[in-house]
This record gives sequence, structure tokens and C-alpha cells, in this order.
Amino acid sequence: MAIINLRDYYPFYTSDCFMEVSEEVAEMFKEFDRKEAAYRLRTYRHKAYYSLDRDDGLEHEAVFVALSPHELYERKVTMQELHAAIANLPDKQAKRIYAHFILGMTKQDIAQAEGVHEKVVRVAIERGLRRLEKILKNSL
Repeated sequence: MAIINLRDYYPFYTSDCFMEVSEEVAEMFKEFDRKEAAYRLRTYRHKAYYSLDRDDGLEHEAVFVALSPHELYERKVTMQELHAAIANLPDKQAKRIYAHFILGMTKQDIAQAEGVHEKVVRVAIERGLRRLEKILKNSL
């Protein structure tokens, strides 16, 4: 017979709880620990961190609860206000903010696509964001 600490295997045990088990059970626990450690090492070495989310929302639905109709309406109104505020910006600022925050382009990529220096894009985005802030504060 072997003695194991249940706290090592079950997270809901907050203090040590020793139990006598057969050698087969103790060996199964040890084998499970070895396989789990080997799996963690393999995923770390191969950077194999996978997600269940295949753009069908499976993982998102499992993690997040559904929004209430009130929250959906608030989100819709907020997005409409944001799009209206972006439309009030000068054309270049609006395009650069859209490219950076919505399309996910880097400032360097935007500068390269427009044939300008990266600092010009960075300054335009910063000014646009300050202007957006003023527009949104005035609309509230």
C-alpha cells in the first residue's frame, strides 16, 4: 500500500489529506503526472497552443454569456456614434485610424502604403484620436 496526498491531485483540497491506496492506483497517478508533464513540454517546445474557436463562435459562446437586448442596443448605438465621429474627421486621419484600429495594420505598414514617413502617420493618428475624443464628449 502507498500513501498519497489528495491535495496534489485535487484542487479543491486546501489542506493536506493523506490516503492509503493500492500500489496500482499510486502508479496510475504517477503515470498521469509524467504524461501531463511530457504533454506540457511538447506543447511548449512546438508552440502548439490551440484554440477551439474556428470563427464559428464556439469558444466565444462557451466563455461569454449572451448579451441582453439592452446591452445589444447600447453597443449598436455606441458603434453608430463612433462611425459618425470618424466620418467627421479629415479624410486622411479617418483612413489611417480605420486602417490601424479596424484593419489591424501597423503604422509602419500604413506609411509604406501611402509613401510617407511613419512619424507622419503616427502624428495623424494621435491627432485624430484627440479629435475623436472631443467629438464624442460633445455628443454626450
